[in-house]
Amino acid sequence: MKVIDFFSGCGGASEGLRQAGLDITIGLDFDIRAAETYQANFPEALFYNVDIRELDEKVLAKAFKEKNREKEPLLFVACAPCQPFSTQNKSKSEDDIRRTLLDETHRFISKLKPEYILVENVPGLQKIDKEKDGPYKRFITFLESRKYKIREFIAKSEEYGVPQKRKRFVLLACKSEKMEIPPKTHGEGEGLSPILTVKDFIGDFPVIAAGEIHPVDPWHRCPPLSERNLERIQHTLEGGDRRNWPEYLINECHKTHSGHMDVYGRMSWDKPAPTLTTRCYSYSNGRFGHPDTNQHRAISVREASRLQTFPMGFEFKGSIAEASRQIGNAVPCEMAKQFGLAILQHNQKLK
Repeated sequence: MKVIDFFSGCGGASEGLRQAGLDITIGLDFDIRAAETYQANFPEALFYNVDIRELDEKVLAKAFKEKNREKEPLLFVACAPCQPFSTQNKSKSEDDIRRTLLDETHRFISKLKPEYILVENVPGLQKIDKEKDGPYKRFITFLESRKYKIREFIAKSEEYGVPQKRKRFVLLACKSEKMEIPPKTHGEGEGLSPILTVKDFIGDFPVIAAGEIHPVDPWHRCPPLSERNLERIQHTLEGGDRRNWPEYLINECHKTHSGHMDVYGRMSWDKPAPTLTTRCYSYSNGRFGHPDTNQHRAISVREASRLQTFPMGFEFKGSIAEASRQIGNAVPCEMAKQFGLAILQHNQKLK
């Protein structure tokens, strides 16, 4: 099965689908650093580093035809930027042009007629325009008019082999019979493996200090800490937060505020990581402190990538901030792999 990955970012979904056995054929993303990362890791794929609104569907269709002489079935992946729909984005606006990017996929679907479509986004995408003609409602109406059978569900990444708490809204559309929700692989219940933890994925990484770059893996690195933040993390227990600190280290705004306890927190070894954001390299932007109380630093870029289940050899391009943004925006590879396996199995049953 061939894959065209729209809004590909650095390639989290493509990596997982490739591991499942699909053929990553074409990628597309506007972000220059994400494009460089994608091309470094998927040299076999044709890549368009353009705004989707500027790409002619006839051009893409012609290129795909050249790369699909065997006439294999096609999967469209359309994980449009989630920030316009995220509950964490307090400045989201009806005028955000990213809200309409999903609309751009309509013409590509009409032209190439993919057998399968996968959309992954934040929970809330399907609700934000529930009572008006928003992008998701328009997308569903469009797919139904083209006789696609649609399955919608909320996926918890930890139930698909990812050591991270991350809820995502998923749509699977098929030209033939409706797909079932891909079976969970981890959790409680017969035949399921235990939920994976931070320790399972980064427990054996070499020790580094804040601001240090490991000599073997240049992405096993993290930014330096200010003197005050270094003192804060030195007082923080594994799985702890500002409740471990002496009062003089607590920000005034936090002294009368009981929420947002993840800020300046350390991860726990024996639990999944919290949701990794685009600022997962920053100690002050979430529970991104390293769980080892002998390592006073945020998790490294490579550790963050592993908690998103990128393979160790995955190559990133750009600065620490740019690589972390790519990682935080990515679809967890292992979750995408499980979805890919389910799509292949569904397609096999149709033969």
